Amino acid sequence: MRLMEVLVILIVTSISISSTRSTNFAIPSNCSKLCGNISIQYPFGIEDGCFRAGFNLTCSTNTDTASPQLLLGDGTVVVTGFDMESGLVNIDSPVTLMMGVDASSPVTTSLINLQNWPFSFNLMKRNYVGEAGGLDYLMSNSLYAAGCSATVNLVDAVRNISIDHCSTASCSIDAVNDTGRCDISLDDLDLQTPLAVQLTRLINETERLSSVAAVMYDEYTSDEALQRFTTSGDRAGLKASLAWYMDDHSTCEEARQNSATYACRSRNSDCYDAYPGASSDAVGYFCRCSLSYEGNPYLPDGCQETKSTFIPANDCPVECGNVTVLYPFGLKEGCYRDEAFALTCNEISGASTLLYQDYVVTSISIEDGLLDLYAPGYFSYFSDKATPLTYLRERIYFSWVVSYQSCEDGGKNMTTFACVDRHSSCIDINTTSTGQGQGYRCECLQGYQGNPYINNGCQDINECNFPERYICNGDCTNTEGSFRCTCPPGTSGDPRHACIPNKKQTLLLGAILGASIGIGLLLSSLLLVILSRKWKIRKQKKIREKNFHQNHGLLLQQLISSSEYFSERTKIFSLEELAKATNNFDESRVLGSGGHGIVYKGILSDLRVVAIKKSKLVDKCEIDQFINEVAVLSQINHRNVVRLFGCCLESEVPLLVYEFITNGSLLDHLHAPAHSKLSWDDRLRILVESAGAISYLHSAASISIFHRDIKSSNILLDEALRAKVSDFGASRFNPLNETYIFTTVQGTFGYLDPEYYQTGLFTEKSDVYSFGVILLELLTGKKPTRATRIGPQQNLAMHFLEATKENRAFDLVEDRVMKEATKPELLEFIHLIEMCLSLESAKRPTMKEVEYKLQCMRKTRMKKIKPSIADKKELSEDLISSSVSTYPSSELIYLMNQGNSRSYSLEEELMRSQHHPRIWSFTLEGFRKVLVFKSHSNSDFFQQISYLWDENVG
Repeated sequence: MRLMEVLVILIVTSISISSTRSTNFAIPSNCSKLCGNISIQYPFGIEDGCFRAGFNLTCSTNTDTASPQLLLGDGTVVVTGFDMESGLVNIDSPVTLMMGVDASSPVTTSLINLQNWPFSFNLMKRNYVGEAGGLDYLMSNSLYAAGCSATVNLVDAVRNISIDHCSTASCSIDAVNDTGRCDISLDDLDLQTPLAVQLTRLINETERLSSVAAVMYDEYTSDEALQRFTTSGDRAGLKASLAWYMDDHSTCEEARQNSATYACRSRNSDCYDAYPGASSDAVGYFCRCSLSYEGNPYLPDGCQETKSTFIPANDCPVECGNVTVLYPFGLKEGCYRDEAFALTCNEISGASTLLYQDYVVTSISIEDGLLDLYAPGYFSYFSDKATPLTYLRERIYFSWVVSYQSCEDGGKNMTTFACVDRHSSCIDINTTSTGQGQGYRCECLQGYQGNPYINNGCQDINECNFPERYICNGDCTNTEGSFRCTCPPGTSGDPRHACIPNKKQTLLLGAILGASIGIGLLLSSLLLVILSRKWKIRKQKKIREKNFHQNHGLLLQQLISSSEYFSERTKIFSLEELAKATNNFDESRVLGSGGHGIVYKGILSDLRVVAIKKSKLVDKCEIDQFINEVAVLSQINHRNVVRLFGCCLESEVPLLVYEFITNGSLLDHLHAPAHSKLSWDDRLRILVESAGAISYLHSAASISIFHRDIKSSNILLDEALRAKVSDFGASRFNPLNETYIFTTVQGTFGYLDPEYYQTGLFTEKSDVYSFGVILLELLTGKKPTRATRIGPQQNLAMHFLEATKENRAFDLVEDRVMKEATKPELLEFIHLIEMCLSLESAKRPTMKEVEYKLQCMRKTRMKKIKPSIADKKELSEDLISSSVSTYPSSELIYLMNQGNSRSYSLEEELMRSQHHPRIWSFTLEGFRKVLVFKSHSNSDFFQQISYLWDENVG
């Protein structure tokens, strides 16, 4: 495979791969939002397509209950609600009972079977602290038992072995209200183990016996609720929760690599590795809304910005005990930036204590961004809700950030940007061992102090009042944000060190100093102008380099430089050269516009007149079409195909440079305001040339090419009305050994193959159908579609097929064609159109067959009209300079037998071959033939020519 073919396949493959990376996510509109009074949110759902795998629910309308019950999966676990912020699903607390004081046999009931479900009794995330990491519990459950003289076993239901147990104390007969109790933690359980609870009585006649009950509860259950359950069996207030996680990937890092399945779809969400149980390896991940956001992180727009206060109220309390509270922290709503900075002033026993959650705040440093906390009597991590605090192991302080954004990102929205004072600056905070940015804080500029988070919070420092910090041994004058230190009159020197009394007048020194300053300012101004110009030039150069890379410039440059063939034909132009050629893309130079861009007329520095195509839109699709057109035209060497001189990749919109075709398009000549000046002979010749070019694309090019947008406006005519096929922005290479390509339907209405429109499968016969419409245009002089007075647009092809069935085809023929063409010619031409417009592609001829048919019609006509000497010369040039691959074997033998009337020198043909790498040139004197063959020819076809030579000449 040639290098060019490999590169083109890589281009197409990279385009298709990149297009699959983007996925659209949408939830069907018919998804249930409620079951009873419980709101349902994604990833949970009831109907198919409304939930993520493993999160299906059932809304049961059991007659035993007054309202519908929401069940987890298809089972019996009753769901009472969801906590999207904490990632918890609340369930009815499972209860196991041993009723009656005489019950002595063990009682065993199933707890909850989480096998093959993405739920756990607890959920942990890795909490990276300093250089070492630990597990941070976000939620946990326990098994609570109440009753006298009983043993509670947590049982592996599969292996029937005890995992953990506890025993309740015996109860005194005299103590009526005394009941034993015990707890089993469910934190370190294996998720894949079905669990059961077994209650066993420890019988002792000296003790008081009672019923025994065991219930699962989470950390949000109050002690009062457990006490009520112990004394009266009241289950009100008991809470149990299951934490969910995503099990499609083990870690966040793995999940992010697959955007199609990655669950954290909100761009304002964070991902955490989940560590259920005591396993040291992650088993999944879960999502949370980022700091200052709340909602559903599993939906694209699910995490919305929380209510924030950017200007604190005037009556905000600023003290609690001996601690000063400053914004962004605050003690009541309207005084803190958002809930993450909310503090509480606890006034108990006559003393005021400042609290952050359950922690005592001893000091707040706005300047250093530190919060001094301690937990009385114990230490624990913060709750699972997002906080702006990061624990610093080497200190007793907690460093905080205003937002989990960089200064650059935060400054894009000045409404929410925290650094509001005009004398403040933003600093990025890196607090992890890896140096990863955690957020930003604000600080007052040098020379100011105060609170940068409020307007006018940073006040100017009077440096003259602090001589120990700001040394000045002369006269100190405070300025805004700084200070000025000068020597007193009559002295000189460095006032920051010492001022020395003057011995002489310093007038001359002042003049010299003033002149030096003036010259320095002048030189500085000139330097600034020069640097500014260089900066602009450098900036423009960087922009051009960026555009060059975005437009796949390196790949095209490698393609051109790797082959002498391409370097001779294709050039990469600079933007300056093309701007100069088009008078900076003046509108007066516009030749026309189409579906893929605008075409300008230009004059290059070597005085070549060219057409410069500029894409209309700046998006990936247009750039891909540009790359496609360059790749296609680089493969084509045919005199009836518009030649590509090169391209420009330095502009934001890619540019293509073609040869300039002076006579407009076939569409302009056919449908001009006046009657068409194209004779029947001109039309046949144009069709033969166009069919030859398209046949060359299908079967003679190094890689078969489908044009996919054949129409009369894409066939240009030069000064001699010679056809030139153009506009390859929609063309596609045909894979080897394939007869079709599957693409998005694209083309021009009226020329579009009906079978391709219905199936999306494009074959060479689809181009044949479009060419058949052009044949019909040349026959009738009418446009492919036209408006009617009584209904929608009329399709010329369908109208022609109907007229053919009713033997009315001659009614559609243009008057001039009817006068110049013979009836046999018209019948043959109509039959050819009918075959090309067949609704079944299998019944259509190939382009080579269409070309051969048109050639035969033209040669027959030219024999009859006895062409003049000039016509003979034109025909000879046409036949000789055409690629041999254009002609079938039978016609080639015919042309060789006509050699007595046409003679060209070998030198002329050799000169012609220098400009056309793929040209077969003949000099026929009787039966003598000279074959000039260059390196890019087809070896199979060369064998065919050799065979014909041996049969007819040798």
